[in-house]
Amino acid sequence: MIEASQQLPGWFRALRRAVDSVTGALNVAGTLLILMLMLLVNADVIGRGAFDAPISGVPEIVSMSIVAIVFLQIAQTFRKGRLTRAEALLGALERRAPRLRVALELVFAVAAAVLIWQLFAASLPLFEKAWERGTYEGTVGDFTAPIWPVKLIILVGCAALWVQLALSALESLLRLMGREVRP
Repeated sequence: MIEASQQLPGWFRALRRAVDSVTGALNVAGTLLILMLMLLVNADVIGRGAFDAPISGVPEIVSMSIVAIVFLQIAQTFRKGRLTRAEALLGALERRAPRLRVALELVFAVAAAVLIWQLFAASLPLFEKAWERGTYEGTVGDFTAPIWPVKLIILVGCAALWVQLALSALESLLRLMGREVRP
């Protein structure tokens, strides 16, 4: 039996590999940010408890980083099938009506791509505003950090997720148009 991914055209598989490598790099960046946050929070706790000298700005850095981590890792989460889904329904469709499952995956990918495009469009002016005005998080004289990098990461994460959704929709469409869809 031919594996499902081998039924797809070579150009699509090459495009998928290229996009997946970018998505994987964003995921690694998110993981490294998590590790950096762990070190920062531990250093803050140790500094606060042992030396009565907390690190300035840790709460602000943590709050901004959590948003950045989500958007750095969301495309890979979707690609690996780790977003919340109704697997029981999809599994039943896979066994009984595999073409219907693929069609449902197509509808989901298109609807999600439209939603993510809207999120990107709504986030772009917020990035531009933060960039132009030099908006920052924190307290002047204690700790400040510009917020535009996080706004940019939101845009990058939305773009990466949109591309993954578009590829998912295209894959579903190719499967529906191609050979028989097997369970």
